[in-house]
Amino acid sequence: MEDYGVQPMDDASPPKWHLAHTSWFFETFLLKPFLPGYRPFDERFEYLFNSYYNGVGNPYPRPRRGMLSRPTVATVFEYRRHVDEAMTRLLERVGDAEVAARTELGLHHEQQHQELLLTDIKYNLGTNPLLPAYRDDLRDRYAEAGGSGRDRRRFEFAGGIVEIGAAAGAGAGAAAGADGFCFDNEQPRHEVLLRPFALDDSPITNAEFLAFIEDGGYRRPELWLSDAWAQIAGLPPLDGGDRDPSAQRRAGPLYWYRRDGEWYQYRLSGPASLDPDAPVAHVSFYEADAYARWAGARLPTEAEWEHAAAGVPVAGHFADGEALHPLPAPPADPLGTAPLRQMFGDVWEWTASPYGAYPGYRPLPGTLGEYNGKFMSNQLVLRGGSCVTQPGHVRHTYRNFFYPGDQWQFSGFRLAHDR
Repeated sequence: MEDYGVQPMDDASPPKWHLAHTSWFFETFLLKPFLPGYRPFDERFEYLFNSYYNGVGNPYPRPRRGMLSRPTVATVFEYRRHVDEAMTRLLERVGDAEVAARTELGLHHEQQHQELLLTDIKYNLGTNPLLPAYRDDLRDRYAEAGGSGRDRRRFEFAGGIVEIGAAAGAGAGAAAGADGFCFDNEQPRHEVLLRPFALDDSPITNAEFLAFIEDGGYRRPELWLSDAWAQIAGLPPLDGGDRDPSAQRRAGPLYWYRRDGEWYQYRLSGPASLDPDAPVAHVSFYEADAYARWAGARLPTEAEWEHAAAGVPVAGHFADGEALHPLPAPPADPLGTAPLRQMFGDVWEWTASPYGAYPGYRPLPGTLGEYNGKFMSNQLVLRGGSCVTQPGHVRHTYRNFFYPGDQWQFSGFRLAHDR
């Protein structure tokens, strides 16, 4: 129970808050407007567990969520039971298309918070000097993976006019693609012009990123965007002596540290030796971009990424793999005909594309329009899902987005090349 109320940084939330907020979503957008006679569990929760919906009211300040010792964890679970029971009554009585669409949106919203729970818990435990494990029973599947990025290939694409985005389908109250659910920011499907390009068939690995560090990558201003260099110029290097990842922020991937001459990283299973063949994770867009310049390459645009992924099955190493950490890539097809590897799962992949509206985009009507549209500023798009994403949650068209300096998500990257 000790971990439920901890908020390790302003961008994270306590586990207790995630549990309450996902219940708040169903209560606010389904039970109150659609279930006759519904009585809220506690009227004050509308303020406490609102995330950013100003159309509902002024939310409780995000940086102060960890200061709430009340309601207790037990009360939050009572709140969830109250909402679950009321949702069962609603779905039994109401066959409304709007109710069905909002319920589906709420389920996908909860899946997003299941992932955020794990990333926030990792930041809490991984910046604790004791470096405690989240779970002691996580299966170590690294020996089973049997691959690496060292057999990497490049796949070439002719470019031209291509379509990206989710195709329109029937839906009410929440976006629906022709092939099923999608968020509103994935629409409308539209044409883009791509120049010929090539894409690596696997993400950059820990060993490759370590080579960047050892070549002075964090000390070379010509590799970095101006905003990035201003943030890292005064940071000490990761290899400046024995340390642990709970120490003051240093230049390098989050959770990396060196002890007795060996490299380690914190995982949700606890401290472990750095696996050279696993995809590098917990790097910011700034770090991914600097590495790409160092390697004489670039990051793909989101249109290039989606076009390349179009023929790849949405399958990979997700949260159900029970490692909760990126695994090495499976071996490459010796004939070079297999699909691109690790496009889905393992690490979210940074793209070079700013998060903005597609041509013709319209947010959802009403307060639900705040779900995605209001964040289309100063963020970059990531694609593909990660090792803590719920299976079945992502699609070829799924657009995640974070600020360029963010590291605490399971974020990595692969390289693109001009032809």
